Amino acid sequence: MVGKLLMRGMLAGIVAGLLTFAFARVAGEPLVDTAISFEEKMHAAHEQGDAGGHDHEEELVSRTTQAGLGLLTGVVAYGMAFGGLFALTFAYLHGRVGKLSARAVSVRLALGAYVAVVRVPTIKYPANPPSGGDPDTIGMRTGLFFLMIVTSLVVMVFSMKVRKHLMLRLGLWNASIAGGVVFVAIIAAIQIALPTINEVPDGFPAVVLWKFRVTALGMQAIMWATIGLLFGALVERSERIARASDAASRKSAYL
Repeated sequence: MVGKLLMRGMLAGIVAGLLTFAFARVAGEPLVDTAISFEEKMHAAHEQGDAGGHDHEEELVSRTTQAGLGLLTGVVAYGMAFGGLFALTFAYLHGRVGKLSARAVSVRLALGAYVAVVRVPTIKYPANPPSGGDPDTIGMRTGLFFLMIVTSLVVMVFSMKVRKHLMLRLGLWNASIAGGVVFVAIIAAIQIALPTINEVPDGFPAVVLWKFRVTALGMQAIMWATIGLLFGALVERSERIARASDAASRKSAYL
């Protein structure tokens, strides 16, 4: 059963990756080209002011490959991996969160994953286009971003436990509000405590930076919405077929 769910999750992730790639090609790549153009102008200006000059480093991977096959491979692999993890998490939760249907569990799980894995970390450490950050600090920025993801997931699980604990005393609605307040309060405290990184160079187009960050969030929204909706539909279809088969088997047994 888990193996079948895993396959459906990976399939949903592949479809999500293809849709995300199409969106990124149309909405994201022109912004990346603009950011690269800005970076090249900065290098040119720097070299003009340097008497000795510097040689440009040769590209290991061409821009065409990066924007085409490289981007496609990256987002599809990302979607497939997270689709598999999503399916395993669904397999654990389904049947343990009340009498919700498979599609309802899938959609809620996808929404929770988007908030914890994408939205919360991005509030503190938003995505930057090329030339929008210092290459020397990329390791630190990556580490802090993943620390924020892990922290967000842990706090979300804790807030759900608080909600469950308070449900009998406060009711579903009030317990849900309390759990949400706990989540926001802890996340706010953690984000205030973590270091702030602001490395966008002077003169970088603000509109390009804004559109790039919105596009990055849009890509993630497409990814998680597709996984949640498609995976839930696939599981419900499988359950419907299984119920019909069982009913037919029981009917034939009485004949």
